[in-house]
Amino acid sequence: MGPLKGVKIVEMGGIGPGPMCAMLLADMGADIVRIDRQTESGLGINKGEQFDLLMRGRRSVAVDTKTEEGRELVLSLIEDADALIEGFRPGVMERLGLGPDVVFERNPRIAYGRMTGWGQDGPMAPAAGHDLNYIALSGALHAIGPAGGAPVPPLNLVGDFGGGALYLAMGLLAAILEAKTSGKGQVVDVSMVDGAANLMTTFFGLAAAGFWSDKRGTNLLDGGAHFYGVYETSDGEYVSIGSIEAKFYKLLLEKMGLENEELPHQMDVTKWAALKDKFADVFKTKTRAEWCDIMEGTDICFAPVLSMEEAMEHPHNIARETFVEVEGVKQPAPAPKFSRTPSEIQSPPCRRGQHTKEALADWGVAGDRISTLMEKGVIS
Repeated sequence: MGPLKGVKIVEMGGIGPGPMCAMLLADMGADIVRIDRQTESGLGINKGEQFDLLMRGRRSVAVDTKTEEGRELVLSLIEDADALIEGFRPGVMERLGLGPDVVFERNPRIAYGRMTGWGQDGPMAPAAGHDLNYIALSGALHAIGPAGGAPVPPLNLVGDFGGGALYLAMGLLAAILEAKTSGKGQVVDVSMVDGAANLMTTFFGLAAAGFWSDKRGTNLLDGGAHFYGVYETSDGEYVSIGSIEAKFYKLLLEKMGLENEELPHQMDVTKWAALKDKFADVFKTKTRAEWCDIMEGTDICFAPVLSMEEAMEHPHNIARETFVEVEGVKQPAPAPKFSRTPSEIQSPPCRRGQHTKEALADWGVAGDRISTLMEKGVIS
């Protein structure tokens, strides 16, 4: 059941990076109870619960946490947990009576994971925001986009999921591991601004050394180089090229039919724009499939640019079982892969309150208490 079998986590219901983190840990075998509100919340996008894939692999309990009995129920679950995930604005958990001080009194060894955009402190901490705003403040958004054009939102991969969910998962696992030796828990304060900035470490280093320009689309890895970018093919599709190393670049020129032409040196930045135009003309002479026949599987560092639907059908992804189907819904499989304790999708997406009785009983809440709370409307 995965390397985290036996790890117990309480997740306070939210959207975006918190659920993504919980999904990752659930795929690895953690037993996660999600505390949901009793009424609808979230972005208001009615896509059908079976398609809300970030909710997969765990059980939902619907609790009115604004009541004293609801608060006590959540604390009783926290007493038996290794970690807590919450993604509210700073101060919300404290107002609910579930802040770190209260929680550590009940469970001194818990890893208390806090997921916010701006962080728990600082002048921006109380303000609302979304992924785009957080990566804007980190310097990451400014670096992404075409030369002479506006910054391009990279979906919500850099803030919510890269700088948020992954850092929260890593931080929680580190805190759980440390607590096994110290016996003490701690707060894991994850800010998407901090995480996105941390993802930019290489580029801050290059900029400090004078090897990275703040002008978008003019650098080695941002589409400025003719040998590292995306090109349109004759059928309106695209291919990606990443021939940075000299030996890979030499092979690229051979496969493009340019090996005998007098071209400027690969790293002559002043000629990159002209060479990009030349490469663009060459790639438009063939279809994407034809370029795949010529380049795919070679050391050029090449791949076709696939749609999500196409990605699920590519032979490499099929061989790796990168995508799976659960109850009729195709979706990304758990990652990474473990040799001895493989991860798996434990269950399809949970619905709000779907497992209230079952999950509470499994976590040690007495049957008569569950019935009483149900009758009072504290849980549903």
